[in-house]
Amino acid sequence: MFPEITHDDVFRLETERMWLRWPRLSDVAAFTRLAGDPDVATRTANIPHPYNVRDAEQFIRRARAENESGHGLILALAPKGAPNEAIGVIGAHGSDFRGTALLGYWLGRPYWGQGMMTEAARGFVDLIFGVTSLGEIVCDSLPDNLASRRVQEKLGFTSLGEIEIEAPARGGRMTVSRTRLSRGAAHTAFGARRPKFTST
Repeated sequence: MFPEITHDDVFRLETERMWLRWPRLSDVAAFTRLAGDPDVATRTANIPHPYNVRDAEQFIRRARAENESGHGLILALAPKGAPNEAIGVIGAHGSDFRGTALLGYWLGRPYWGQGMMTEAARGFVDLIFGVTSLGEIVCDSLPDNLASRRVQEKLGFTSLGEIEIEAPARGGRMTVSRTRLSRGAAHTAFGARRPKFTST
């Protein structure tokens, strides 16, 4: 799904305030602290709670393997002034629908309300459509996670209604709200600018 340029852990994406880079084992402490916050974990379908060091280590290894294979791209968010300090995660994975990626993200609670995730997601979505041939991106959120829905709305995602998904971290199946952004809608919403990324 993703091209060779993203398969190396020196790859990074630049936004106004952040670097989006591969997650590293040195991020374990930050991920454990931030994703272990129940206000973060329980607003997702995928982060278990409690969340411990072993969970963080397993997530990072899986993310790096997925990045290396090109089947997905999972990046840690880090402020430009502190590029080694992860504050959240954003990722895209292949889905059951041909030509579609599934977008997911979370952000540490100390960074909420500052537009950080909207900024990161806009750059990441630009990247997806800029370096792949995918036709659309879908994104799921819990129905009461209004902050996540606002991020999607700002990027031009439109509602597909509610569906049920498997959510082992939440103990079984659960209902989520699914939204969709097509390549054409993204081009209209974002313009023709190209994402800034490096691989050196």
